[in-house]
Amino acid sequence: MEQKTDHTFYVLECADGTLYAGYTNDLPKRIKTHNEGKGAKYTRPRRPVACIYSEIFETKTEAMRAEYSFKQLSRPAKLRYIADHQKGEEAE
Repeated sequence: MEQKTDHTFYVLECADGTLYAGYTNDLPKRIKTHNEGKGAKYTRPRRPVACIYSEIFETKTEAMRAEYSFKQLSRPAKLRYIADHQKGEEAE
């Protein structure tokens, strides 16, 4: 029996207002890890963090491609991406 895995691209807002983007297959566990100071080096001094956006993909490759693309954006474009995609979810 195959276990279903969620390939999730996520965005955290750090306590200093900066954004952190990442990939995980267990979002609640990953957020907990970040907030315990065991996550990425970037988020350790910027705790607590809160997840402000997440998107599930069928494959790890797709999720990591979304993460990479997001990281190439300017901060205003990142915020616009989040707002636009959350509006799309509400319309469904």
